[in-house]
Amino acid sequence: MAATEDVRIHPTAIIESGVTLGRGTSVWDNVHIRRDSQLGEECIVGEKTHIAYEVRIGHRVKINAMVYVCYGVTIEDGVMISAGTIFTNDVFPRATTPDLSQLRSSDPDEETRETLVGAGATIGAGCTIGSNLRIGRFAMVGMGSVVTRSVPDFHLVVGNPARSVGAVCRCGHPIARWQAGETPSDGDVACQKCESLYRIEAGQVHEFASKSSTVSA
Repeated sequence: MAATEDVRIHPTAIIESGVTLGRGTSVWDNVHIRRDSQLGEECIVGEKTHIAYEVRIGHRVKINAMVYVCYGVTIEDGVMISAGTIFTNDVFPRATTPDLSQLRSSDPDEETRETLVGAGATIGAGCTIGSNLRIGRFAMVGMGSVVTRSVPDFHLVVGNPARSVGAVCRCGHPIARWQAGETPSDGDVACQKCESLYRIEAGQVHEFASKSSTVSA
């Protein structure tokens, strides 16, 4: 394991060979981080979380308790993943070969898919994230959602299966609402909390440049 200064690792945590932990990162009790995964600076990994091999995690990411992050997941800077979230990566999962005579390997194969969680996104507690998806920048996934399709930047999705019902600001507060399955109306909106400005156009949410923006598009 490669770790820089100020890294905190609970004595019950299992950190395999080749793992990199950035400055100021904390790994709490009974966490298991598999080989060759990379975590950036100032991350928090909550108790009993499992991070599979070769996962890539950016800076200042919060992963709460009992999260499962599988192979093929990349998590960009500033992401929040709440307790009990499960990622998946196999499109057609089976335990054995078709004749039931042999266990299938757990190594990646042609059915393994990757998922990207964009910078600043939030995934609520108890969510299940499907494979081959992109969770957009600063998007928000409501607690208990089952995500089966990609989520655009700044969109709020909820339900099983998760559907877009609005848009959120960088600060997390809602800036627009619409019914699931409905195409949002075009127009400019402002966050009532921090006054950041956005434009909704053709179902996409775009932010106006501001001095408070700290993550590039």
